[in-house]
Amino acid sequence: MRLKQVLLVIAGSGSLFLGVTGIVLPLLPTTLFLLLAAFCNLRSSEKLYRWLIGHKLFGAYIYSYLNFRAVRRRARNLALALVCSTLTLTMMLISNAAVTVILVGVDTAVSIHLFKLKTLTSEMLEEVRKGLKNPDTINKDNTSNSGNTQSRSQ
Repeated sequence: MRLKQVLLVIAGSGSLFLGVTGIVLPLLPTTLFLLLAAFCNLRSSEKLYRWLIGHKLFGAYIYSYLNFRAVRRRARNLALALVCSTLTLTMMLISNAAVTVILVGVDTAVSIHLFKLKTLTSEMLEEVRKGLKNPDTINKDNTSNSGNTQSRSQ
């Protein structure tokens, strides 16, 4: 293995760890770290990338985000509710103006990002399921289209 690949595997593994940790720690961004793990694994180890995309818990989420820039409505609503409630609780407990300003900024940025994402349609979901059932279709070309489904459907 080349040094670059080793460093990407380490970065991908660390990002995966931080992403999983972010599920229970409110200020640690789960999505960002899971996408970073997918990016690093895609460029370093096809085996690790396929494992991550095929993962029962994270696979469909990452695949639909990378291919369609879309999330399920329920996931978006849950994320918005958790971020807003957690940050509000933190602001009440800390009671510091500077922290409040930072947390309001974080909440605003996360909310804007979530609202910019498409809602996963049934057609998109069917393609995600097909892609996850056939791991040979999961490759660098699928994840580099920046959510442009028009080119594949024409």
